[in-house]
Amino acid sequence: MNIFTERNDQYFFVGDLFQGRILFASERSIEMIGVDPAKLTPYDNLQAVHPAEVHRNTNGWAKLLHMANELLDAKGGASLLSVNMKMRTPKGKYREVLFQSYVFYSRLPYETVYVLVVLTDLQWFKERTIGFHHYVGSDLANFRFPDRELLMTGHHFSPREFEILDHIEKGLNSVEIADKLFISVNTVDTHRKNILAKTEKAHISDLIYELKDDGLL
Repeated sequence: MNIFTERNDQYFFVGDLFQGRILFASERSIEMIGVDPAKLTPYDNLQAVHPAEVHRNTNGWAKLLHMANELLDAKGGASLLSVNMKMRTPKGKYREVLFQSYVFYSRLPYETVYVLVVLTDLQWFKERTIGFHHYVGSDLANFRFPDRELLMTGHHFSPREFEILDHIEKGLNSVEIADKLFISVNTVDTHRKNILAKTEKAHISDLIYELKDDGLL
Protein backbone atom coordinates (compact mmCIF):
# COMPACT_ATOMS: atom_id res chain seq x y z
CA MET A 1 0.00 0.00 0.00
CA ASN A 2 2.82 2.42 0.83
CA ILE A 3 4.45 1.70 -2.54
CA PHE A 4 1.12 2.41 -4.28
CA THR A 5 0.57 5.72 -2.49
CA GLU A 6 4.19 6.73 -3.06
CA ARG A 7 3.78 6.18 -6.79
CA ASN A 8 0.54 8.18 -6.93
CA ASP A 9 1.69 10.96 -4.58
CA GLN A 10 -1.08 10.25 -2.07
CA TYR A 11 -1.73 9.54 1.55
CA PHE A 12 -4.87 8.31 3.28
CA PHE A 13 -6.40 7.96 6.69
CA VAL A 14 -9.40 6.25 8.28
CA GLY A 15 -11.36 7.98 11.02
CA ASP A 16 -14.43 7.66 13.21
CA LEU A 17 -16.57 10.70 12.40
CA PHE A 18 -18.55 10.64 15.63
CA GLN A 19 -15.51 10.24 17.87
CA GLY A 20 -13.57 12.80 15.84
CA ARG A 21 -10.38 10.75 15.81
CA ILE A 22 -8.13 9.12 13.24
CA LEU A 23 -7.75 5.36 13.60
CA PHE A 24 -5.09 4.78 10.95
CA ALA A 25 -3.00 6.91 8.60
CA SER A 26 -0.50 5.94 5.92
CA GLU A 27 3.18 6.82 6.18
CA ARG A 28 3.13 9.51 3.49
CA SER A 29 1.40 11.94 5.86
CA ILE A 30 4.96 12.86 6.84
CA GLU A 31 5.89 13.80 3.27
CA MET A 32 2.63 15.57 2.41
CA ILE A 33 1.88 17.59 5.56
CA GLY A 34 4.82 16.84 7.84
CA VAL A 35 2.95 14.90 10.54
CA ASP A 36 3.80 11.43 11.85
CA PRO A 37 0.87 9.08 11.00
CA ALA A 38 0.82 7.76 14.56
CA LYS A 39 0.19 11.31 15.84
CA LEU A 40 -2.11 12.57 13.08
CA THR A 41 -5.36 14.26 14.16
CA PRO A 42 -8.17 15.85 12.10
CA TYR A 43 -6.88 19.23 13.30
CA ASP A 44 -3.53 18.63 11.56
CA ASN A 45 -5.26 18.51 8.17
CA LEU A 46 -7.37 21.57 8.99
CA GLN A 47 -4.28 23.49 10.07
CA ALA A 48 -2.50 22.66 6.81
CA VAL A 49 -5.31 24.03 4.61
CA HIS A 50 -4.66 27.45 3.04
CA PRO A 51 -6.28 30.29 5.05
CA ALA A 52 -8.40 31.24 2.02
CA GLU A 53 -9.88 27.72 2.00
CA VAL A 54 -10.72 27.43 5.72
CA HIS A 55 -14.38 28.43 5.32
CA ARG A 56 -14.93 25.90 2.53
CA ASN A 57 -13.04 23.25 4.50
CA THR A 58 -15.14 23.88 7.61
CA ASN A 59 -18.30 23.57 5.51
CA GLY A 60 -16.91 20.33 4.10
CA TRP A 61 -16.44 18.81 7.55
CA ALA A 62 -19.96 19.94 8.51
CA LYS A 63 -21.27 18.21 5.38
CA LEU A 64 -19.40 15.02 6.31
CA LEU A 65 -21.05 15.01 9.74
CA HIS A 66 -24.45 15.60 8.13
CA MET A 67 -23.82 12.65 5.80
CA ALA A 68 -22.72 10.54 8.78
CA ASN A 69 -25.95 11.30 10.65
CA GLU A 70 -28.02 10.34 7.61
CA LEU A 71 -26.19 7.00 7.31
CA LEU A 72 -26.56 6.33 11.04
CA ASP A 73 -30.31 7.00 10.86
CA ALA A 74 -30.56 4.67 7.84
CA LYS A 75 -28.45 2.00 9.59
CA GLY A 76 -26.46 1.47 6.41
CA GLY A 77 -25.11 2.83 3.16
CA ALA A 78 -22.20 4.93 1.96
CA SER A 79 -21.64 8.38 0.43
CA LEU A 80 -18.82 10.31 -1.19
CA LEU A 81 -17.59 13.89 -0.81
CA SER A 82 -14.81 14.95 -3.17
CA VAL A 83 -13.18 18.41 -3.19
CA ASN A 84 -9.88 20.09 -4.01
CA MET A 85 -8.07 22.58 -1.75
CA LYS A 86 -4.65 24.11 -1.26
CA MET A 87 -2.57 22.52 1.51
CA ARG A 88 0.73 23.51 3.06
CA THR A 89 3.69 21.21 2.50
CA PRO A 90 6.31 20.52 5.19
CA LYS A 91 8.46 23.17 3.43
CA GLY A 92 5.76 25.82 3.92
CA LYS A 93 4.61 26.04 0.30
CA TYR A 94 1.02 25.45 -0.80
CA ARG A 95 -0.09 22.96 -3.43
CA GLU A 96 -3.41 21.78 -4.81
CA VAL A 97 -4.66 18.57 -3.18
CA LEU A 98 -7.71 16.41 -3.88
CA PHE A 99 -9.68 15.21 -0.83
CA GLN A 100 -11.83 12.14 -1.55
CA SER A 101 -13.89 11.17 1.49
CA TYR A 102 -15.70 7.83 1.42
CA VAL A 103 -18.20 7.80 4.30
CA PHE A 104 -19.71 4.47 5.38
CA TYR A 105 -21.82 2.97 8.17
CA SER A 106 -20.65 -0.04 10.18
CA ARG A 107 -22.03 -2.04 13.10
CA LEU A 108 -18.65 -3.63 13.82
CA PRO A 109 -16.71 -3.48 16.05
CA TYR A 110 -19.30 -0.95 17.29
CA GLU A 111 -22.01 1.09 15.60
CA THR A 112 -20.60 4.23 14.02
CA VAL A 113 -19.83 5.93 10.72
CA TYR A 114 -16.28 5.82 9.41
CA VAL A 115 -14.58 7.93 6.78
CA LEU A 116 -11.75 6.90 4.46
CA VAL A 117 -10.03 10.04 3.17
CA VAL A 118 -7.59 9.83 0.27
CA LEU A 119 -5.48 12.94 -0.41
CA THR A 120 -3.81 13.23 -3.82
CA ASP A 121 -1.30 15.84 -4.98
CA LEU A 122 -2.76 17.73 -7.97
CA GLN A 123 0.24 19.83 -8.99
CA TRP A 124 0.14 18.18 -12.41
CA PHE A 125 -3.39 19.44 -13.20
CA LYS A 126 -3.37 22.98 -14.62
CA GLU A 127 -6.59 23.16 -16.66
CA ARG A 128 -8.98 24.50 -14.03
CA THR A 129 -8.32 28.21 -13.55
CA ILE A 130 -11.75 29.27 -12.23
CA GLY A 131 -13.86 27.53 -9.61
CA PHE A 132 -13.12 24.21 -7.99
CA HIS A 133 -13.87 20.51 -8.12
CA HIS A 134 -16.79 19.40 -5.94
CA TYR A 135 -18.83 16.21 -5.87
CA VAL A 136 -21.36 14.97 -3.31
CA GLY A 137 -23.27 11.76 -3.92
CA SER A 138 -23.28 7.99 -3.89
CA ASP A 139 -21.76 7.21 -7.30
CA LEU A 140 -18.56 5.41 -6.32
CA ALA A 141 -17.32 5.66 -9.91
CA ASN A 142 -16.13 9.08 -8.73
CA PHE A 143 -13.98 7.47 -6.04
CA ARG A 144 -11.03 6.86 -8.33
CA PHE A 145 -7.58 8.22 -9.10
CA PRO A 146 -8.23 11.74 -10.46
CA ASP A 147 -8.41 12.41 -14.18
CA ARG A 148 -9.56 15.44 -16.17
CA GLU A 149 -13.20 14.35 -16.29
CA LEU A 150 -13.37 13.98 -12.52
CA LEU A 151 -11.52 17.19 -11.71
CA MET A 152 -13.66 19.32 -14.02
CA THR A 153 -16.76 18.21 -12.09
CA GLY A 154 -17.92 20.98 -9.78
CA HIS A 155 -18.55 24.71 -9.83
CA HIS A 156 -17.01 27.28 -12.14
CA PHE A 157 -17.61 30.39 -10.07
CA SER A 158 -14.94 33.06 -9.81
CA PRO A 159 -13.85 34.08 -6.29
CA ARG A 160 -15.95 37.26 -6.63
CA GLU A 161 -19.04 35.33 -7.73
CA PHE A 162 -18.70 32.92 -4.85
CA GLU A 163 -18.23 35.86 -2.47
CA ILE A 164 -21.47 37.40 -3.73
CA LEU A 165 -23.30 34.09 -3.34
CA ASP A 166 -22.05 33.85 0.23
CA HIS A 167 -23.45 37.31 1.01
CA ILE A 168 -26.78 36.51 -0.67
CA GLU A 169 -27.05 33.39 1.49
CA LYS A 170 -26.56 35.61 4.55
CA GLY A 171 -29.57 37.71 3.49
CA LEU A 172 -27.86 40.76 1.96
CA ASN A 173 -29.42 42.53 -1.04
CA SER A 174 -27.48 43.97 -4.00
CA VAL A 175 -27.07 47.40 -2.40
CA GLU A 176 -25.73 45.91 0.84
CA ILE A 177 -23.39 43.59 -1.05
CA ALA A 178 -22.07 46.50 -3.12
CA ASP A 179 -21.32 48.45 0.07
CA LYS A 180 -19.67 45.43 1.64
CA LEU A 181 -17.42 44.71 -1.35
CA PHE A 182 -16.81 48.35 -2.40
CA ILE A 183 -18.22 47.78 -5.88
CA SER A 184 -21.21 49.23 -7.74
CA VAL A 185 -24.73 47.84 -7.51
CA ASN A 186 -24.64 47.39 -11.28
CA THR A 187 -21.54 45.18 -10.93
CA VAL A 188 -23.28 43.04 -8.31
CA ASP A 189 -26.37 42.65 -10.50
CA THR A 190 -24.21 41.75 -13.50
CA HIS A 191 -22.52 39.02 -11.45
CA ARG A 192 -25.92 37.72 -10.36
CA LYS A 193 -27.07 37.49 -14.00
CA ASN A 194 -23.84 35.72 -14.99
CA ILE A 195 -24.23 33.23 -12.14
CA LEU A 196 -27.76 32.37 -13.27
CA ALA A 197 -26.60 32.01 -16.87
CA LYS A 198 -23.74 29.69 -15.86
CA THR A 199 -25.96 27.45 -13.78
CA GLU A 200 -29.10 27.68 -15.93
CA LYS A 201 -31.13 28.43 -12.81
CA ALA A 202 -34.26 30.57 -12.87
CA HIS A 203 -33.71 31.94 -9.38
CA ILE A 204 -30.66 32.59 -7.20
CA SER A 205 -32.56 31.06 -4.27
CA ASP A 206 -32.61 27.68 -6.07
CA LEU A 207 -28.84 27.80 -6.46
CA ILE A 208 -28.31 28.87 -2.83
CA TYR A 209 -30.38 25.89 -1.67
CA GLU A 210 -28.33 23.53 -3.85
CA LEU A 211 -25.00 24.94 -2.66
CA LYS A 212 -26.08 24.71 0.98
CA ASP A 213 -27.20 21.12 0.47
CA ASP A 214 -23.78 20.32 -1.02
CA GLY A 215 -22.01 21.89 1.95
CA LEU A 216 -20.59 24.84 0.02
CA LEU A 217 -22.43 27.61 1.88
